[in-house]
Amino acid sequence: MRRTFSRAELESFRDAVVPDLLPTRPEHDLRLLFVGINPGLWTAATRTHFAHPGNRFYPALLQGGVITEPIDPAAGMTDEERDRLRARGIGITNLVPRATAKASELGRAELEEGGAALVALVERLAPRVVAVAGITAYRTAFGRPKSAMGRQPDRLGGAELWVVPNPSGLNAHETVASLATAYGEVARAAGILP
Repeated sequence: MRRTFSRAELESFRDAVVPDLLPTRPEHDLRLLFVGINPGLWTAATRTHFAHPGNRFYPALLQGGVITEPIDPAAGMTDEERDRLRARGIGITNLVPRATAKASELGRAELEEGGAALVALVERLAPRVVAVAGITAYRTAFGRPKSAMGRQPDRLGGAELWVVPNPSGLNAHETVASLATAYGEVARAAGILP
């Protein structure tokens, strides 16, 4: 059941940190690590990544075959849903851990610090593929102003690195179908899809 929040309730989650969705058991092989820019307020309120009702992340994963059962994160993801993602080899983190109403509230230094922290996390967890969702944030965090979407020529902490479209409803250039194609491509690179 979808929850609703008043603007004041959402604002109370400003600067909150949402825990990463990472392997919790030895049998969980982290194949694909999705990296958001930072949690939105709805994500912080539900403690579920990409949770805003207008976000197309989970519908795109489903349409692309990356997940096999629908997830409605706006109500907050269940432990069973989190475990299904982990069992598929999928993890989720953010460049910047603190919640804001818009990613534009983040500064360059914060994104650069997040990029360095991501490298350390990837070196520790050793996923096969890292997919950063958002070209502008990637360019800023890693000092790569001319980078394009898709597979990057350099690896990140030993992992194959991709930049994929941001699934936010504010990203009007993308549709669920175009996101599904991009996310399916990284899932194939990670060995989640054939």
